[in-house]
Amino acid sequence: MESTLVLIKPSGVIRCLIGDIIARFQHKGLIIAGLKMMQLDEAILHEHYAHLVDKPFFPSLLVSMTRTPVVAMVVKGVDAVAVVRSMTGATNGRKAAPGTIRGDFSMSGQENIVHASDSVENADIEVRRFFKPEEVFNYTDDTFKYLYAPDEV
Repeated sequence: MESTLVLIKPSGVIRCLIGDIIARFQHKGLIIAGLKMMQLDEAILHEHYAHLVDKPFFPSLLVSMTRTPVVAMVVKGVDAVAVVRSMTGATNGRKAAPGTIRGDFSMSGQENIVHASDSVENADIEVRRFFKPEEVFNYTDDTFKYLYAPDEV
């Protein structure tokens, strides 16, 4: 099973979408293995968005991402990275397909409700960036046998 990071950004927190977003992942059959609210600072944002630091929009990204706390989640499941990326939709909410989180809740490229890890390798790095090992739990419940065939897990 894979783990991936999801951040409900300030645009999702301010709009009271936390419960709706968590419910989508749970209804899909993914496991919430870690969950916390945290206030991001410039240091973690410079690290997390290092590939964007030189972009002209980075200062507004910093303002956006520090406006309120975020909700950080570790989401687990078979092919969790790809499944979560598919559920979040295209980065720009105006271009995201209806039925995706961004397609249903966002009209922006920056204020796009959620961040989701883009690869298995980055998911591992990002989970470790936002969570201590003891904050991530390994469990399944009785519904697990109804989500996957025995040879899928």
